[in-house]
Amino acid sequence: MRSYLPDYPVINPTSLDEALEVLAAKSNIKPLAGGTDIMVYMDTGVFPASTLLNLYSIQDFSKTPEFSDGHLKLNPLSTYQHARTDQAIVNAFPLLAIAAKEISVLAVQSRATWIGNVANASPAADGVPALMAYDAMLKLSSKDGQREVPLHQFYQGYKQMDLQPNELITEIQLPPLDPGWKDYYRKVGTRRFQAISKTLLAGRIKLNEGRVIEDIRLVFASVAPYTLRAVQTESVLRSRPLTPEIIDEAAQAIQDEISPIDDIRSTETYRRQVTTNLIRDFLNSNLTK
Repeated sequence: MRSYLPDYPVINPTSLDEALEVLAAKSNIKPLAGGTDIMVYMDTGVFPASTLLNLYSIQDFSKTPEFSDGHLKLNPLSTYQHARTDQAIVNAFPLLAIAAKEISVLAVQSRATWIGNVANASPAADGVPALMAYDAMLKLSSKDGQREVPLHQFYQGYKQMDLQPNELITEIQLPPLDPGWKDYYRKVGTRRFQAISKTLLAGRIKLNEGRVIEDIRLVFASVAPYTLRAVQTESVLRSRPLTPEIIDEAAQAIQDEISPIDDIRSTETYRRQVTTNLIRDFLNSNLTK
């Protein structure tokens, strides 16, 4: 049964201050930007009645990402299309461009926002792993002020976030990248496009001249209740030479860190095996370079 539209009144603030006043004064408020997920939920009747806060009416918010001196700031209305078409972003943060191509179809990519993907808190999100691999920082704003939270510390459980009811995510900040890193992004789904991931790995690795792993990021989707940065497996690899033996250790370590489930898209057994395959593929691709 579809949702009943009168159950979803819309508030249209014209400034960020006005939006934060609404969040502070009212309960059961749902911020709305691109709305690509909300429309699906409403169509299936699983979206609870609530008041929608229309972020598109806020004049303070820009759609255009801000890129300067290596820093990237994604604003509340910055869409996946921006990451695909802005060549400066494509060159500096290629994982964002790759992830953007995995999000549904062009019509959705032109509407869906990066911040919306973060706030939706889906364990199968395509964009969040790329952001997390780049050490993204979130700026959270409320009537009482602002605070920053690293994206890899933002999720606390299934659909649970370090976000108070009176707060909005108003920026995603990506720091400048050091040279020498190699990026990797691989999504496994039922189809090549327009499929929710069965498992996904966004990885980055930095090796020194002696093939020692100076630093590494391993971020997975669909293998835990939330987007998972595999910090324990990273610690197994960090500061050690990249060898077939250490790859074997990492393949074993990741099994202790993930917690996949059986669902309509896949099985726990499949996800465990493919996750092992992904981490081996990523590390082996850098073994002889």
